[in-house]
Amino acid sequence: MSADPLHRAGTSRRAPTNPPPTGPEPDAVEIRRSTRRRRTVSAYRERDRTVVLIPARMSEAEERRWVRVMLDKLAAQESRRVLGDAELAERAERLSDQYLDGRARPASVRWVTNQNTRWGSCTPAEGSIRLSHRLQGMPEYVVDYVLLHELAHLLVPGHGPGFWRLLEAYPRTERARGYLEGVVAADRLPHLSGTRDA
Repeated sequence: MSADPLHRAGTSRRAPTNPPPTGPEPDAVEIRRSTRRRRTVSAYRERDRTVVLIPARMSEAEERRWVRVMLDKLAAQESRRVLGDAELAERAERLSDQYLDGRARPASVRWVTNQNTRWGSCTPAEGSIRLSHRLQGMPEYVVDYVLLHELAHLLVPGHGPGFWRLLEAYPRTERARGYLEGVVAADRLPHLSGTRDA
């Protein structure tokens, strides 16, 4: 990942030695202060650490409080139940029945961790569908769209007009594509969204 402009604009340091009781170990938390950040606080996982972005003017006490809040928030998000491979296969079958008249029947559907540039992939000859683990925790309609996209590839290999006609049946295609485009765009930008300090 490229250097975060917020990191260059402010200062960066490790969290205090008295870490919050929940969340990662203290050396896995990095605080990044930014003079451009006024009221928002945000946090995200970056490889083996958690980065918390805060305004430069924030006091040490506010910083400790917001680190706890953001670590708890991330932990809650990550603890949401994730579909297993068997449930993912059942979901694919239901989507095929609902939108493709049951014509797309994959031999296997599973999560993979080695797809970082694609949301999903399909090997029609094997009947296998693989979804990127990065989809876990995204809204159901987005996961359903990616699953349906790969199911459609079992019937039509390319992205020609016939392929897109198959996806017209799914009412949230455009919304899901917009969501994924937003995720890609956000990955290229500094993390600016977060919780507003009241």
